[in-house]
Order: sequence, then C-alpha cells, then structure tokens
Amino acid sequence: MFGIENYAGFLAAAIILNLTPGTDTLYILTRSIAQGSRAGLVSVAGIMSGCVVHVLATAFGLSLILSTSATAFFLVKWAGAIYLIFLGVKALTTRTPAFENQNRRFSHNDLITIYRQGMITNILNPKVALFFLSFLPQFINPDHASGPLPFLVLGGTFLVTGTLWCLMLTRAATRMTHMLRENTGIGIWMQKISGIVFIGFGVNLILNSR
Repeated sequence: MFGIENYAGFLAAAIILNLTPGTDTLYILTRSIAQGSRAGLVSVAGIMSGCVVHVLATAFGLSLILSTSATAFFLVKWAGAIYLIFLGVKALTTRTPAFENQNRRFSHNDLITIYRQGMITNILNPKVALFFLSFLPQFINPDHASGPLPFLVLGGTFLVTGTLWCLMLTRAATRMTHMLRENTGIGIWMQKISGIVFIGFGVNLILNSR
C-alpha cells in the first residue's frame, strides 16, 4: 500500500522507539510534574507539532539539507543545544517553587510559552530530523512509492503512537506527584535536577559527532 513494506514491523518499531526516553520525554515530564496535567498536555502538543514539521520536511525532501550539508547540521545542532542549555539554566536559577498548584489557571500567554518551548526543543534537535530521514525509508519500496504519501502515512503513524505514549506519560506523572506538591524542599531539588539534565542534554548534543 502506497509503497510501504512491513507496516506491522514499522508499527512495532515506532512503539519501541517512542518508549525510549529522550529530550522530549524529559520536557513533558518536567512540565507535568512541576505544573500539572494541563501544562503537560500543552507540552505534548508542542512536541508533537515539532514532529509534524520533521515529518513534512522528510516527506518533501527538506531534511536532505541536514544530511548533506555539514554547515546546516552544525548550525541547527548548536541552536538546539544552546536552547536546551538556556532552559536548564533557567530552571537552575528560578526562585519559584518547582511544584506549582495543579489547579492554577494558566493564562493564554503561559500556555503559548509552554507550547512554543516544546515545539522549539523538538525542531532544533537535528537528530530528530535525521532519525525520520533514515528510519522511514527503511519501510518504503522506492520502486512503488507514491511520492511523499508513504512518508506521510508512516510519519503520521509514528505521531499517533508517540502522542498516545506522551499522554499516558503526562497522566502518570501528574498522578504520582500530586502529594509532592505540598513539599517545597523536594520541589526545589527536583527543579535543580531537571535543570542539570537539560544542560546535560545540550552539552551532549554539542559534543556528539554526526
């Protein structure tokens, strides 16, 4: 169908890959733990929007720039790393409690900020772009492919499985941390740890070679 081969195998691989923790998982967990389910859900929307950009870029060949241009890869990698380090430093230096009231009413601007940060975190990670570029073609027969359609179908499948997993992650995180919101000391340490981890991801992105 549409030049797709072994769709069942792709589905199984997509689920396994979505379960593997990474920067996106950390961002969603951080938001869900610190600010509750609403912030977690908005962060999921931001991350998935970034994935949509990568899928479309792969489907229409734009991600080839990252795989063929060392300069483009370098610029995107450093932009993403700097942004992650920025988020980490911000978490380390903030004086507000890590665990906010789950019943807090977020303003429109608050939600936009959470969404935007999630989307940028995903878009500026060149490894995500290269992942889609290298992973999706493994399940497509180039002799029977229907243009960008098979990439869109496979990418859409990955987004659906990823969204379901992230929603489950958000739900579990908010439930497990409900009682922690009353403990300011634990909240402060959790925030500092999340900041260090964000910085670690950024530094790792810089140090890792292509």
